[in-house]
Amino acid sequence: MKSSAIANSNIALVKYWGKQDKELILPYNNSISLTISDLHTHTTVEFNEELKEDQITLNDSQIDETSRKQIIKFLDIIRKDSDLKAKIVSKNNFPTASGLASSASGYAALTLAATKALNLNLTKEELSKLARRGSGSACRSIYGGLSEWQKGTNNDDSFAKQIEKKDYWPDLRMLICTTTTEEKKTKSRAGMAQTVATSPMYKSWLDTIENDLTNVRTAIKNKDFTLLGKTAESNCLKMHATMITTEPPIIYWNPTTIKIMKQVELLREQGIECYYTMDAGPQVKILCLKNNQETILEKIKQIDGVINTITTKPGEPAKTTEQHLF
Repeated sequence: MKSSAIANSNIALVKYWGKQDKELILPYNNSISLTISDLHTHTTVEFNEELKEDQITLNDSQIDETSRKQIIKFLDIIRKDSDLKAKIVSKNNFPTASGLASSASGYAALTLAATKALNLNLTKEELSKLARRGSGSACRSIYGGLSEWQKGTNNDDSFAKQIEKKDYWPDLRMLICTTTTEEKKTKSRAGMAQTVATSPMYKSWLDTIENDLTNVRTAIKNKDFTLLGKTAESNCLKMHATMITTEPPIIYWNPTTIKIMKQVELLREQGIECYYTMDAGPQVKILCLKNNQETILEKIKQIDGVINTITTKPGEPAKTTEQHLF
């Protein structure tokens, strides 16, 4: 009763920020994301009747009690009425809880590994529904390429659907610019609740989402990079505006974040098309096409405070592996 899985991170082009149902993790709006290569979580799960309690290790360390309770609650959904305890060992090849969607890849990998260990042969749709219960954005990391999370109204109709597979737009690139490796002080789950409850701009944010979704769907269909980039950048700024106007304010950006944003704007003025987006953290993701990636990287690497840059492209769906971590 042992299985391992690898799942890639995904970065939303039309963001999700706020739950209409916190228990089922049902969002207020649909979201569209790009599953990216090179940033992944590798997880091994073993259910064993000799275990007295669940054992969970992330990046060779014990996890904090809040995260532990959250994972055990999710495990209980998967194993239902079973008394079997699990040993879970998980590793990210990128910083955890810092705005790089580690919960998305983490819960997608855990979902696939745990269900396979229990011999539950679930469909992609079923895996997506289940992964959502761990972390909303994890439902999108079940798929490769581009996918859309249907917000739904209940546990059965809220899941992601693939729009296009990873090979559909081979020239599409996302440059990951790390500005810190520290964990963020306000985790996404708490930040969302705070924003929905107190931001005067939250309703305005929701009022613009349908238009953003339509534009990104059209951009993907026509491979219209300009429309894709402009919409993703605008959507990101609107989401962060709701955070900034939360009480008390949630400001994830740091000085290096701003420098990168300004450099992207300058590059565009110089005729090098690229656009930025950020999730709930200070890391900047730059959308560009393959022919411009080296020029952009050269400029970004010159910015003081940029710790690391990773060039990613559309990535693979979550998959099982025979490489176990224990």
